[in-house]
Amino acid sequence: MMNAEEVRFKSPEDMQVVVLMGGLGTRLKEFTRECPKPLVDVEGRPFFDYSLKLLMHHGFRKFLFLIGYRAEMIEEYYGDGSRLGISITYCYDGKELLGTGGAVKRAYDHLEDDFLLMYGDSFMDIDYEETLYRYFEGRLRGMRALMTVLKNGNRFDKSNVIMDGTEIKLYNKKDISPGMDYIDYGVCVYEKSLFSDDYINGLLGREGEADNDPDNKTGTLTSDSDQSGNADHQNVKFDIAVLQNRLSIDKQIAAHIVTKRFYEIGSPTALNEFRNYVKHRFNEKHPAVFLDRDGVLNEIVFNDDIEQMDSPQKLSQFKAFPEAADAIKAFRDKGYYIFIVTNQPGAAKGKSQLKTLYDINTMFIEQLSEQGAEVDGVYMCPHYPKMCEHTKEKFLIKKCDCRKPKPGLLFKPKDIYNIDYDNSYMIGDSFTDIVAGNAAGVKTVFIGELKCDACKRLCDVEPDHIVHNVSEAAKIVL
Repeated sequence: MMNAEEVRFKSPEDMQVVVLMGGLGTRLKEFTRECPKPLVDVEGRPFFDYSLKLLMHHGFRKFLFLIGYRAEMIEEYYGDGSRLGISITYCYDGKELLGTGGAVKRAYDHLEDDFLLMYGDSFMDIDYEETLYRYFEGRLRGMRALMTVLKNGNRFDKSNVIMDGTEIKLYNKKDISPGMDYIDYGVCVYEKSLFSDDYINGLLGREGEADNDPDNKTGTLTSDSDQSGNADHQNVKFDIAVLQNRLSIDKQIAAHIVTKRFYEIGSPTALNEFRNYVKHRFNEKHPAVFLDRDGVLNEIVFNDDIEQMDSPQKLSQFKAFPEAADAIKAFRDKGYYIFIVTNQPGAAKGKSQLKTLYDINTMFIEQLSEQGAEVDGVYMCPHYPKMCEHTKEKFLIKKCDCRKPKPGLLFKPKDIYNIDYDNSYMIGDSFTDIVAGNAAGVKTVFIGELKCDACKRLCDVEPDHIVHNVSEAAKIVL
C-alpha cells in the first residue's frame, strides 16, 4: 500500500490514453473491407472522431494508438495529432494478432507509468476526471488498476462483474456466475508494471498453458523465435480479460461505477443505432434544463458539526424529493437535455471525501434511472478557493471557473452537445444559481421564497420565475 506522498493524482492533461485499434472488424465486413473500424463513416465523420472529441473535452492530450488492420489509413488520417492540438504516437500490432493484452504488452516501451486504456470501436461517455481520481485513490489503498463498470442486467451483453457495494468482488469474462449484475464498460486504467515480462509470465504461468483459441480467451506464451515460455514482450499472446480476472481475485482493481450506456460498432445493427444517437446529440439542436441538486432535487440536511443546514456528506443522508424523477421525465419527454450542475465543496473543506461525493451522485443517478428518469450529465464543482482546517485532499483547493455563481458548469457540455442556450433554463434555490444562469444566457427559475437577503445579493439580476418546487418549475418550463 502506498502513502499519499508516493501517489500523485494526475489530471487528464498529464495522463496517457492508449487506444486499441487493431481489430479486423469481421462482423462489420461490408463497411471494413477497405477501411478500419475506427474510420467507419458515421454521419460524415469517422467513428473515432466522436470518441476523440469526448476525450479532448475532458482535457486528454497524449495518445498512443495500437494499430493493425489498415494501420496506414489511421496514421495518415490522424497524423501526429498536431492539427488537433494533441500528441499521437503509434505502435503496430505486427504480423500475428496478439489479442488485447498482447497488443498492450507489445507497446510496453511506449507506455507511461500509469495509462488509461480504451477501445477504438466504442463510444464511452463518462466523467473521465472521476475515473482518474478513483484510480489514484485506489492506488492509495493498494490497487494497481481500475475498471469502469455499468449496472447492466444482461442488457447490452452478458454481465461479468460481481460488485460488493462500490468495490469489485469478481470479474470473469469466461465463467458467468450468479450475482453478476455489472459489466466491464470498456475503460480501464493500469499501472505499467502489470505488463512487465515478470508479471505477465507469472500471470500466464499461473493460469496454465492454454490452447491457441481464435477468441484468445486465455493467455499463451508464444514467440516467433522461442516456444519455451520465455517470450519477449513483443510476442506474448493473451486477452486482457485474463489480467483483469486475476486482479479482481487479488483485490487489486478499483471500480468506477458509470451510469450511461456505451455504444459500439461491432455489427451493422449497432452501427445504425449509434448513427441515430449521433443525429440526435450532435446534429440536432435541443434546449437544456440545468438543475441545481441540493434543495431542488433532494433534501438538504442538518450538519451537527457546523450547526446549520448543509449538503448531504454521507450516502445515508441523501434523500431525493419524490417529485424529482417525474419532473426530469417531463423535461426529457419534451426534448430537453438534462444536466445537474452542483457546487459540492464538502471534500475541499474536509467534511467528507471526494470519493463519497461521487458515490452520492452515482447512487442518485441510478435511482433516477430505475424510475425512468435519465440524466445526460452531472457536472460537479468540488473546489473551494481557500484551505480549511480539516482539508485532506489539497488538490481541490483552487480558484476555478466552475464554481457557481460563475457559469462554467453550464458551459461545460457546450462542445459535446448541440445546446440551444436561448431556450434553455437554469433551475435553482440559491442566488448563485440565478446569477450563473443569467451569465450563461439562459432563462432562470428560482425555487423558494425570494427573501430580502437574496434580493440584495442578486443585485440587478432577477429570476424569470419564482416557484415553490421542481414540479412547479416543470409546469413553468413546459
